[in-house]
Amino acid sequence: MKNSPKIKIILYASDLGGGTAPVFLHALAMAKQYNAGIVMVHVVEPMSDSAKAVIRSYLAKDVTNDMQKDVMKNTLVRMKKRLKGFYKAEAMDGEYSKLVKKVHVIAGKPSEEILRIAEEGNVDMIIIGKSTRKVRGIRVMGSTARRVSRMSKVPVLVVPNF
Repeated sequence: MKNSPKIKIILYASDLGGGTAPVFLHALAMAKQYNAGIVMVHVVEPMSDSAKAVIRSYLAKDVTNDMQKDVMKNTLVRMKKRLKGFYKAEAMDGEYSKLVKKVHVIAGKPSEEILRIAEEGNVDMIIIGKSTRKVRGIRVMGSTARRVSRMSKVPVLVVPNF
């Protein structure tokens, strides 16, 4: 095709939930088809304000802030190891795991961070799972997938992850 899209970098957004593998396998297949690299991202949401308030009721504010920073730092390190282990296990052979060029594990609001990394990394496509929840027995599109698909400047492939 003369004007076919050029896809060189695919951003794969992972939540490391139970339905993560089918979404990642789609990312691998697309990367192989287009001879593209994969940038993986997992976003850890920070503690809610109400949770912080509960902790502050028991501990001094400076102790609470230090604890939160330590917990988040340790969580990000553990999640990065977990994500790397996941993609190496799912890629099945060395050829596929070489498609993963970068792994980001960061704290923030998932949709905002996914879109930020997509823009900063000049990605050509985002691949994200549809949902990890059911409402009245029916799988619905999650808020992160909805926001990313609405706000993205590049194509978004939303993959059913069940």
